[in-house]
Amino acid sequence: MPTTTIEPSEPTPTLVRALGLVDATMIVMGSMIGSGIFITSAESARLVGSPGWLLVAWALAGLMTITGALCCAELAAMMPKAGGQYVFLREAYGPSLGFLFGWSMFLVVQTGTIAAVAVAFAKFLGVLIPAVAADQYLVAPRAWGHYAISLSSQQLVAILLIVALTVTNTRGLRAGKLIQNSFTFTKTAALFGLIVVGLTLGLNPKAAAWTSSWWNPVANGWDPAQVQTGFRATGGVALAMLLGRAMIGPLFSQSAWNNVTFTGGEVRNPGRNLPRALVLGCGTVILLYLLANIAYLVTLPFDQIQGAPQDRVGTAVMHAVFGRAGTVAMAVAILISTFGCVNGLILAGARVYYAMARDGLFFERVGTTNRQHVPGVALVAQGVWACLLTLPVTVAIDASTQKASYGNLYSQLLEYIIPVDVAFYMLMVGAVIALRRKVPGAERPYRTFGYPLPALIYLGLAVLVVLDFIVMTPETSGIGVLIVLAGIPVYFLWSRVGRKAE
Repeated sequence: MPTTTIEPSEPTPTLVRALGLVDATMIVMGSMIGSGIFITSAESARLVGSPGWLLVAWALAGLMTITGALCCAELAAMMPKAGGQYVFLREAYGPSLGFLFGWSMFLVVQTGTIAAVAVAFAKFLGVLIPAVAADQYLVAPRAWGHYAISLSSQQLVAILLIVALTVTNTRGLRAGKLIQNSFTFTKTAALFGLIVVGLTLGLNPKAAAWTSSWWNPVANGWDPAQVQTGFRATGGVALAMLLGRAMIGPLFSQSAWNNVTFTGGEVRNPGRNLPRALVLGCGTVILLYLLANIAYLVTLPFDQIQGAPQDRVGTAVMHAVFGRAGTVAMAVAILISTFGCVNGLILAGARVYYAMARDGLFFERVGTTNRQHVPGVALVAQGVWACLLTLPVTVAIDASTQKASYGNLYSQLLEYIIPVDVAFYMLMVGAVIALRRKVPGAERPYRTFGYPLPALIYLGLAVLVVLDFIVMTPETSGIGVLIVLAGIPVYFLWSRVGRKAE
């Protein structure tokens, strides 16, 4: 059978292949390491109630990440084009699935992650500058039901960060990768430093590792009905269901590893560098995350992990060891981490909308590049929408006083994003199987190690996780699903308009 190659419907001649192996690996790691590892363990610990199950939640998320990356590596080497995952889904399932992926990325997945991490940056800046706070309003909240629109000093900082990094990335790939490489090296060193401090200076005989039951959460005071209001399941069933929900934070913290595929049209020697960057980057981050959680467990009592102020577990560890100086040092480290993460998300995400526009599935100007050979219009469109997503806040009414309190959408954004994100990861992993049958003779510079076992592991775990999210958080998960489904009529309308224009 003759060799078959898959080509995009439109070439991308104006993009420049200027990213090497180190650059690509920094995009993988930099997009993954944000604020999540320093925050989300608190909620996961509350949900599962014991150190052992906390580590299981992170380990299962890591297993999904590495098996997904092994499968994605085959597709990335096979189709190293701008848009990455969008191209994989388009070729495996047709343009409609590719469009729904890009639609979801623009409306909630990529832009929502940018907004969430930018707000986290502003939250930790508030440790150093008290005037940057969620309750320091420039525009008072305007409520609609359970949500409101406001502009606080914290939200303003998040917007300014998105604007600044968007503008920087329009200046060329060199500027974007310089920021990415510098900040990723720095924040990886900072995370490693936290781990070393926790495992050496932070060793505490009263910490969770020595004083809490590792596998019996009930012995630690865990009650499923208190963890989730109205939850009726008990025993092992309750633990299994809450374990799935506890994976939301770890999965969010390990997401965005696919972002390097979006820049596939700008990576040198992609058949070699993309697979290596995915495996090396994901493997390193998973190991660091597991070690960080062990550091938390040997430094802090379990109730202090669960009840860390504003869920800042990483800060609580450094404060326990160094006092106020540790709090400041951790805030600086997380500022560096989130800054680099936002840059990586902005740099990579715009390439998806660029590729969609090249296929006639997004505004035509989004499919153009500027004088610096980057998709400037796509970057601006992404930045504007991400800024708008920083403005909504949640509204809670105190039953006794009837006073309203406001919170950011960070945790709810996770619940919107993760079910949708995991569903598209599932489709991408399934694309490896689909394309091996559809185009068996296509050139594959890299083949998934251990195939089909990694694909089966990922798909099996992902199905269980998505179903669990839908059962445990139906309202927020449902909103994410509805956003995806809303793209179906938009796709048909856009396709119809495109055919008429053609």
